Amino acid sequence: MTEPQIETPRDPSNAQRDPSDALREPANRVSPRAVTYWRVQAIITTIFVLGIALVIYFVVPSRPWWATAIVAVIALYSAAEIFAMPQIRFRIHRWEINEIAIHTREGWIGRESRIAPLSRVQTVDSQQGPLMRYFKLSSITVTTASAAGPITIAGLDQDDARELVVTLTEITAATEGDAT
Repeated sequence: MTEPQIETPRDPSNAQRDPSDALREPANRVSPRAVTYWRVQAIITTIFVLGIALVIYFVVPSRPWWATAIVAVIALYSAAEIFAMPQIRFRIHRWEINEIAIHTREGWIGRESRIAPLSRVQTVDSQQGPLMRYFKLSSITVTTASAAGPITIAGLDQDDARELVVTLTEITAATEGDAT
């Protein structure tokens, strides 16, 4: 188990501060087991979606050209989701928490980066479905007073997730303000 990094923020009054520090990528990666979890999850989804598409395709007596194109697109996307997505997602998904904010980056086709001040945190939740439990993974959802919605860190080692929930709870409890 790797210990999550919680960094102390740099002094904002430091005139020699590097401007790129404000938007540097978050330091922590998710668990390497998340790659296999995402791949198995994609396989299960593909079996369901592609299975339904193929049943419909072969049951309908006259197949227009666009029906073949739809099945081909579903198959190509499914192959990309099984073979490419887990590795790309692992390289992209990162998170970091310091005494001021939580910062996450996620995605595989599009990318989203979110930074939320800890003074805006309202709740910290942990989720673990049956497949995640099998891979010893958890997700953390941090609800903030933001119109953008909650911040989720998916694919954490379950022990790291437990520690992170405790740490976030301690930091936000010590932070002044009413999270609004």
